[in-house]
Amino acid sequence: MPLWLDMLRTPMAAPETPALRADRRIWQALCVASAASVLLIVPLTKLLGSAAAVLVGALLAMTAIKTCFYLGRKKAADDRYLETVTEDGL
Repeated sequence: MPLWLDMLRTPMAAPETPALRADRRIWQALCVASAASVLLIVPLTKLLGSAAAVLVGALLAMTAIKTCFYLGRKKAADDRYLETVTEDGL
């Protein structure tokens, strides 16, 4: 069997559970909010003063922390799924 065909048949990720889907959506919202806050730092600084930098920094920190937790949970779910699939011989 050609390698590309074998790779197509290999499961790449676990089915997404509702909890993992919620985590992904929260993570995506934090990423979008982080990007928007960095792009809008000048208007935010005019509106909030020096507190804008603190708020943007806190948002970036929350995004980084959530990224670590989300990727860890996603990798664990994928590993469990791939172990199950390979044990079943699928």
